[in-house]
Amino acid sequence: MKILAFVASLLLILAVVALLVVARTTPDAVDFDDVELEPSVKHFLETHSWGGRGAANVPAVDGQTLHNIVLEKGYTRALEIGTSTGHSAIWIASALSKNGGKLITVEIDEGRHRQALENFKSAGLSDLIDARLGNAHEIIPALEGPFDFVFSDADKGWYKNYLIAVLPKLEIGGCYTTHNVGGWLSGSFGESGDYMDYLTNFPNMKTTVDNRGRGLSISYKKEIGK
Repeated sequence: MKILAFVASLLLILAVVALLVVARTTPDAVDFDDVELEPSVKHFLETHSWGGRGAANVPAVDGQTLHNIVLEKGYTRALEIGTSTGHSAIWIASALSKNGGKLITVEIDEGRHRQALENFKSAGLSDLIDARLGNAHEIIPALEGPFDFVFSDADKGWYKNYLIAVLPKLEIGGCYTTHNVGGWLSGSFGESGDYMDYLTNFPNMKTTVDNRGRGLSISYKKEIGK
C-alpha cells in the first residue's frame, strides 16, 4: 500500500509539473506584472484570453512583443491592418499612450469591428484608436501616412500588396510587423505565398522572425546602402 501511495504521489507531482511547463510555454503565458500597463488595460488583457486561433486575435506573447517594440522605439504613428476584436490594437495603443501617439486600425467584418470598439472602451483606449470599418484593400493604399509602426494581420494572400502600399509611407527607422508567418521557416507558408521571400529580399529592410507565438516577422526600414 505504501508503494502504491508513493507511486500515486509521484504521478501527481509529475502531472502538476507538466501542467506548469505547458502553462509557461503557451502563447498566452505572459506575466502581466512584467509589462508597463495601465490598470484598465491590464484588467482587460488578464480577463480576455486570445481564445485560440479561431478567435483571430494575437496571443499575449505576440501582443507583448508589439507593445514593447512601440514603447522602446518611441513610435507614435501606428497602423494596424486587421483589427479583429481588438486585442493587438489594445497592446499597441497601450504603448502609444505613453509615447503620445495614436493608432489607425482597419477591419472589414462589422461584428468584429463593433466588438473591438467595446473592447477599446473597456481598456480605456478609445481616444487613441481610429478604428475604421471597411475593405483594407481599398483603405490602406489611400492612407497618407507617414507611419513609424505597422502591424499586418489581415488576409495573408494580400500581405504582399499591403507591404507594397505601405512601405513608401514607412519612415526610416520604422518597423513593419506581420503575423502568422512561422511556417515560412519550415517551408509551409501556405496561403501567404511568396510574401516572406519578397520581404526578406528588400535591401533596406532588416527582418527577423519571432516564433514564440503564432510567428511574427519584425522588419526595420533603413536607408538603402546602410
